[in-house]
Amino acid sequence: MQRAALKIAIIGGGLGGLNAAVALYQAGFAVEVYEQAPELTQIGGGINMGPNAARVLRRLGLGPGLDREGVRPLGTHQRRWQDGRTLQKAALNSQCEALYGAPHVTIHRADLLAVIAAGFPAERVHLGHRLIGLAQMEEEEIEAWFENGARISCDVLVGADGIHSAVRAQLFGEEAPRFAGCVAYRGLVPSERIADLGLELGNQSWVGPGGHFVHYPVSRGRLLNFVGWTEHDTWNREDWTDRATIARALAAFEGWHPQIRRIIAASDSCFIWALFDRDPLPRWSVGRATLLGDSCHPMYPFMGQGAAQAIEDGAALAACLVAAGDGDPAAALQRYERHPAAGIVARQQDPLPHGRRPGATGARCRMGPSRRPLARRPALALRPRPKRARSGDVTAAVVFHLFYAWLNRAALSRNFPTQSILTSQPNRRARRSVLLFLLF
Repeated sequence: MQRAALKIAIIGGGLGGLNAAVALYQAGFAVEVYEQAPELTQIGGGINMGPNAARVLRRLGLGPGLDREGVRPLGTHQRRWQDGRTLQKAALNSQCEALYGAPHVTIHRADLLAVIAAGFPAERVHLGHRLIGLAQMEEEEIEAWFENGARISCDVLVGADGIHSAVRAQLFGEEAPRFAGCVAYRGLVPSERIADLGLELGNQSWVGPGGHFVHYPVSRGRLLNFVGWTEHDTWNREDWTDRATIARALAAFEGWHPQIRRIIAASDSCFIWALFDRDPLPRWSVGRATLLGDSCHPMYPFMGQGAAQAIEDGAALAACLVAAGDGDPAAALQRYERHPAAGIVARQQDPLPHGRRPGATGARCRMGPSRRPLARRPALALRPRPKRARSGDVTAAVVFHLFYAWLNRAALSRNFPTQSILTSQPNRRARRSVLLFLLF
């Protein structure tokens, strides 16, 4: 079978699915995307996107759109919840550009989705298609059918439909996600409403007992995105569109610094989002069907790598299918699972103690007895205690992310065809340096 004739169906038109579609389409495959929503949209607020994902988008020719819509934070600033005292402050993008040849970007999800969608033919995106079944046929094709009555056949099927993945359920059975013990209040504030605060062009995180609060600019600096995390024992929904009153969000951060309460009060609306989790799958592929992103390795958001890992998955998948040439696509999918750039950060956090215990009990176990961060600690993270922090004041310590440098070394040390998609010219400094910054 010639590579150009290989038909690939991607289920899910979110950030991971569309990015995979762009990478595969540019590699010469016949790609179609099937999205259950009636329109391409991305509910939610802003995201932090590290240079590992920004570099992939640049290699796909999406850099100009990313530069246009995103904001490059100058640094990170961690502050004490009650009095605003500085716990940690560090430059950010000067290190990113020097070490990795790509920036750290804060961007609204909808803006990022539009940037990626601009790189893929609109006529190949099929809206209103909710997958309800699939079968692998004897003639080495996959047949899939949808709630609207449509049926398709393809050579490779990719599930990029998130933590509630219908493709995952078809391949590996149903499994309900577990509540992770915390919820977030999310909102967007027009920058002019809080101009008198004189906010830095960067990421600020406020840490305190039982929660933390993050804010950073998005949408070319026109909006300030905020996320405030608090602990809860039970929850029964995971939906970006659940609304909360401003009063409820203010009550959740009663007694916190006036700047935090001012930001919350300046928002027109607020959403509440409960964090759910699944155990990562030991394998992602069955025959010619595979998964990417949250459908196979869901991540907590505290490393700011959920979208980035889905973006890297798509690039790794394209690289492996290109390398397979006229060979068996199923073998290429097995190689994709072992690719050093696919799900790399998710793998680092899997074996951590208490990492999968549900509810607020599990969240507190992850924090530890001194109420440390609500995050699973990667094997390559250093977490020194801030010298000026008092016991019980801080629920999150400084995250020193080393994985960007490790990813560079992993990708460059193995014989995988990643140079054209995943990496630019190797930077020798990146091989011996680490990126010091705080996402949350």
